[in-house]
Amino acid sequence: MLGIVLIFTTLILLIFLAYRGVSLLLAAPALAAVAAFLNGAPVLASYTQVFMEAMGRFVVAYFPLFLMGALFGRLMGESGAARTIGHRTVSALGQRNAILAIIVCCAVLTYGGVSLFVVAFAVFPIAKALFEAADIPARLIPGTIALGAFTFTMTALPGTPAIQNAIPMPYFGTTAFAAPWLGLTAAAVMALVGYGWLKYRERQARQAGEGFGGCHGADEQAATDSTPRPTDPTLSKALLPIVLVLALNLVLSIWLLPAFDYSFLREPEWGGIEPASVIGVWAIIVSLVVACLSVLATNPRLFRTLLDAMSPGAQDALMPMFNTASLVGFGAVIAALPAFGVLKEMILAISPGNPLISLSVSINILAGITGSASGGMSIALEALGERYLALGNAAGIDPAVLHRVTAVATGGLDALPHNGAVVTLLAICGMTHAKSYLDVLVVAVIGPVLSLAVIVGIASL
Repeated sequence: MLGIVLIFTTLILLIFLAYRGVSLLLAAPALAAVAAFLNGAPVLASYTQVFMEAMGRFVVAYFPLFLMGALFGRLMGESGAARTIGHRTVSALGQRNAILAIIVCCAVLTYGGVSLFVVAFAVFPIAKALFEAADIPARLIPGTIALGAFTFTMTALPGTPAIQNAIPMPYFGTTAFAAPWLGLTAAAVMALVGYGWLKYRERQARQAGEGFGGCHGADEQAATDSTPRPTDPTLSKALLPIVLVLALNLVLSIWLLPAFDYSFLREPEWGGIEPASVIGVWAIIVSLVVACLSVLATNPRLFRTLLDAMSPGAQDALMPMFNTASLVGFGAVIAALPAFGVLKEMILAISPGNPLISLSVSINILAGITGSASGGMSIALEALGERYLALGNAAGIDPAVLHRVTAVATGGLDALPHNGAVVTLLAICGMTHAKSYLDVLVVAVIGPVLSLAVIVGIASL
């Protein structure tokens, strides 16, 4: 038990340091070394042979997704497509539905493959102007953006190209469209709970006579970026790349790519893997590449500044990717400690007749501890993925169901106060945890956890 206590002590320290703003590139390896030392494991070997190996595997597997997602987001912003979608959504739904308009705008962009960080920067100026015009408290902006960008489009909607939906594919041999009805059910629960809460908070504020109150975002220049420009594309041109991402992902992952012979992948020189473990990732990569090309094709003026747009887009991929990879390395060191074996058996002992419950609990706990949906998921699947697949097969559970439950489970406790996306969102909106985190908690933690309970219940029937 002492080893388990020491593990959780280092995890709590990681949360504390992340909350204090210490880079995960520093905190994760340092605390991994501390955990190894306290548990009697060789420190240097734990760093070079466990931490760096796991970190490297994650980068090798998912760097193309981070890179193409960041480039796509940059091109959507530079082309004006994000502005077009935002303003047309607001115009269609009207000022009275300001909260719904921002949720829909964020959802369309993130479901279409734009990075949630890019969406937060792009949508905040629009949200600020709209909330001010509707006299809705500015403190509700972070919760509204979080609901549209951090929840159902990240983990639940079938086909979403988010990294959280891609990570389970190699472990379960599934595609991004795994268990679509469970995903749609989870998305509906998240959306209804979150929107209901935000409207309740709006009514509360109006009854109390509270208005917009003003807010100062991290980038005041962003206010000018929200103004529509004559060069912005039409709505059909703005939506075309998003439609391409979703349609191509579906066609490639389910029909086109599986039709080819990939038996060579089983050879050692090609990794000795099953084709099903990479087809889903390939489909998303190709879809994002084609979507990027479509943005350029429909906006020829971007060719003049192509390098200026592409270089910052590539840089946008690095920090989220390496932060997540560092957490994966930290988790690998923890998973290699003898005490983790005891903890693993304790988690597996939760509802032994239903692996979905154990899977949900383990991933939620690890996502909460690391403050990262993709990081927590990667740690759990690296340590327990094969075991859960075997348990699921023994219980007659479709691997697609395991995939969807895994993805939805990552989107619950990951959004605790130390989560990097939450901290970044509050900074963009010029808000503090004290002013706005309660709304983020309800829409990005409580709502997703409730949706997880619902789909686990349905899948267990």
